[in-house]
Amino acid sequence: MDFELSEEQRLIRQMAADFAAAEMEPFAREWDEKSVFPVDMLRNAAALGFGGIYVGEDVGGSALSRLDAALILEELARGCTSTAAYISIHNMAAWMIDAYGDDAQRSRFLPALCSMEKFASYCLTEPGAGSDAASLRTRAVRDGDHYVLNGSKAFISGGGVSDVYVVMARTGGEGPKGISCIVVEKGTPGLSFGAQEVKLGWKSQPTAAVIFEDCRVPAENLVGGEGNGFRIAMAGLDGGRLNIGACSLGAAAASLDRAVAYMKERRQFGEALAAFQALRFRMADCATELAAARLLLHKAATMVDAKAPGATVTAAMAKRLATDTGFTVVNEALQMHGGYGYLRDYPLERYLRDVRVHQILEGTNEIMRLIIARDLFGA
Repeated sequence: MDFELSEEQRLIRQMAADFAAAEMEPFAREWDEKSVFPVDMLRNAAALGFGGIYVGEDVGGSALSRLDAALILEELARGCTSTAAYISIHNMAAWMIDAYGDDAQRSRFLPALCSMEKFASYCLTEPGAGSDAASLRTRAVRDGDHYVLNGSKAFISGGGVSDVYVVMARTGGEGPKGISCIVVEKGTPGLSFGAQEVKLGWKSQPTAAVIFEDCRVPAENLVGGEGNGFRIAMAGLDGGRLNIGACSLGAAAASLDRAVAYMKERRQFGEALAAFQALRFRMADCATELAAARLLLHKAATMVDAKAPGATVTAAMAKRLATDTGFTVVNEALQMHGGYGYLRDYPLERYLRDVRVHQILEGTNEIMRLIIARDLFGA
């Protein structure tokens, strides 16, 4: 049991931290206020290997570990939580093609995704199938050498902007075994998008419904064979939950740092806020809970990489703890700033708006508790 990072991991983390400080944090407020999708910055991140963090090197990926990804995304989220979360989703979609696609699919899609010349989206959620993902209704019917897709997906990050959509669609009967994974490319006839959603946070990434109306997709775009889509989707979510948890940790760590610095400077009743024991203890609790969440997330990352028994449950635990803790710590840091924390002059309110959705996506935290409880009780 070794809690120390390797020298390579420390260098990777520092590279991500330096990038976030130079190319993300100075622009995050503008991206948020103007709903800018920072394409050039994303491609700069990809040039460092962040477009295919755990994709194979033979197709342009970095072939790093899940723990490496957690380190990278935590640091990027300090700079801009919303944009770091999109990088997480892009990586999840690319990994699905890398892990389950054939050689032709990997060679066709992944080089452009790893360089972020093209962007990817993950399409599972539907208007009527959120937490109950296995009840999805989007259907793909085989017609010669094509599949014809009809249905829609909701709340898709990158919707309308991404070039590659990794879609879960029903090719068979009811339930999870009837679901398959199909890659749909932007520009395919019958593919369209809803209006951009107006969101509380995550404003630097586009979000829209993805709509299929007699959308004809080549059968060669089927990933992993018919009936394996739900298994692929759930495997992707194990990693996605780690990534989004890491993004919560990054926002929380940045907020805690800002709160401590502010409390040393801000004076009330003739003393710095940092002199008041009640406030010091609240920050001490935040630091403790943040450290505990990080350790669990890093353990889960190593288990997912090793395909260890219990990896899915541990990933659910880590996601639940990291995202709940992340929101609590950001909220406490905002409270320490008083009225100033509520102003856009300070980044606390942006961190708060961005991390709130982490408790909902990649499986709500209620679903995380369901996964954990089923493991505890055997059903």
